[in-house]
Parts: sequence; structure tokens; C-alpha cells
Amino acid sequence: MDPNALLGVLTDVCAGLLMGSSAWPIKLMHRFKYEHWAIVANTVGIVLVPWCVTLLFCPNAFAAYREVGWEPLVKSNLWSLGWGVANVLAMICFLRIGFSLTNAVLTGLGASLGVILPMLVKGSGLFKDAPDLISPAGLTVLAGVAVMLVGVVLVSLAGFGKARAQGKQEATSGSFAAGLVMAILAGVLSSGISFAFVYSQKPIVTAMKDNGASEIAANFAVWAVGLLGGALVNILYPVYLLTKNRSWHILLDAKEVLLSLIAGVSFAVAVAGMGKGMLLLGTLGASLGFGVQQASQMLGGQAVGFIAGEWRGVRGAPRLMMYWAIVLLIVAAVIMAAGKTITTN
Repeated sequence: MDPNALLGVLTDVCAGLLMGSSAWPIKLMHRFKYEHWAIVANTVGIVLVPWCVTLLFCPNAFAAYREVGWEPLVKSNLWSLGWGVANVLAMICFLRIGFSLTNAVLTGLGASLGVILPMLVKGSGLFKDAPDLISPAGLTVLAGVAVMLVGVVLVSLAGFGKARAQGKQEATSGSFAAGLVMAILAGVLSSGISFAFVYSQKPIVTAMKDNGASEIAANFAVWAVGLLGGALVNILYPVYLLTKNRSWHILLDAKEVLLSLIAGVSFAVAVAGMGKGMLLLGTLGASLGFGVQQASQMLGGQAVGFIAGEWRGVRGAPRLMMYWAIVLLIVAAVIMAAGKTITTN
């Protein structure tokens, strides 16, 4: 594997680990509920950080956006709007059908679609020359996804087993069938955050660099404008909950606001890292980068769970399944990375 591709894989691994573990500050919160930390973290991570980087380090940013035209901007925002809807649906599904099942459906569908679609409908820039789905490289990446899906199933089964071993039962409410349908829809839409970059990055990056921006700053510029649609949903839903529950005053807790800020900044850095890793991976980057990022994100999330003591006292089959899931997720990332070596042969 060439140095750029290896760096791309490592970048997406780090981005996934950071994304998966970015929720660790929430473990330290006592007063904040979802709507409290979400409005702070989403405002910072989806809007403020990308726009601050863009405006500070991309000369003539708005002139560059005008050069791009409306089509890539609308396209990226429609994708990110779908991702925003997926996040809201996921929160509802956690209550309807439980966290473990929701996470399995969401990750399984999102990762599969995120890997497959860019090989069927080519993205922008380098991604236009992505290998076909049935090419040797495409089939190798698909094999990695298949292994990852087995790991997802084991993670979910381990989660159910952990809850039983600890004498807990995931609280559910409302129609299970409706919750499952919403989880499926959320899974399909969840890959929109990747597609917002894959299908619009080339003209935006080119325009920003032509106006004097660096590669990293131009990368942030894609997310700054492309995630506005997702920001709309991810911020308005917490606003609705805060108003409905009359809990705006809880946002005055400075310590938990700071923890939410950390989560938001972590998210912004992770998303930018995912995009950069995709570009370093070249033509296969849209599929391979997202697949590696998703496998690593699950690993990061499980690491936080272990460190936070969620598995304390759990023995036997649930813990063994989780260990096997971790092994399979690592193997899946390695198999997908092998797809890149095939495209360079």
C-alpha cells in the first residue's frame, strides 16, 4: 500500500475512534439530558467549528462559494438533512425498540449503503473513478463489510446479554413495529453525512484552494456549508424538547456545558478527519474510508463502555461475544483496506 493510502486508512481509523468515543463527556454529566448536551455539542460541532475554520483560513470564502454555484451546495445539504433526520429518528427508536436493536439496524444499514452506493453512483473528484461494485477491489471491500455486519450483530447480542446479566431491561414505549420502521429509515438516511462530502467536495475544495486556502481548510469548508441542512434538524429538535420540557435553565450548568463543548469539538475534528482520509485513499476512498471509519467508530464506542465500567461484573457469553465482535471489527477494517492494494496493482 502506498504511503498516502496507508495514511488515509490511519486517518479514517483515528476519525472513527474519535467519533465513537466523542460521547465520553456525556458519561460525566449529571443534570444534562439529551436535549441539553445535543444543542450545545451540535451547535459547536456542526456549525461553529467548521465555519470558524472556513472564515479564518479560507481567503474570500464567500466568493469561492459563489464560484461553486448552487448545485453542489444544495446536493450536500439534502444529504446532510437526511442524516439529521436519521439522528432524531434514532433517539425516538432508542425509546421504542431499545438501544441495542436500534444501533444494530442503524449501523448495519448505514455502513452497507455508505460503502455500496459510491461504487454504483460515482461521487465527485477522485471518487468519479471508483471501482465498480463487482470489481476485485469492490468485492474485497464488500467482504469486509460482511465481516463488519457479523460484528455488529455480535455487539447487539452482547448488549442484550449484558442487560440481562445486570438485571436490566431496556425500557421501550410505543409501537414496536413503528419503531422498527423508523430505525430502518434512520439506517438508510444515516450515511448522508458521508454522501454530503462524497458528492460535493471536489468543486468546493477546488474553489477554496484556488482562492488561497490550504487543503485542510478547504476540507472544513465542505463541511461548513454542507452540514447546514443536518444542523437545522439536529439543533431544532433539542430546541423543541427544551421548550416542551421547560428545561432551558439547566443550560446554565457551566461544567456540563464545557463537557458538551468538548463533545462538539471532537465531533467536528472526527468528521473533518473522515473526509481527509477519504481523499487520501483516492478513487476508492468514498467506500473504503467510510467503511473503515464505521468499523473504528464502533470500536471507539465499545472502548468508552469498557472504560466507563459498563461491563463490570458481566461474565460468560455476553463478554465473549463482545470480544469476538471487537476482533471481527478489526478484521473487517483490515479486509476493506486490502481493497485499496488491489486498486493499485
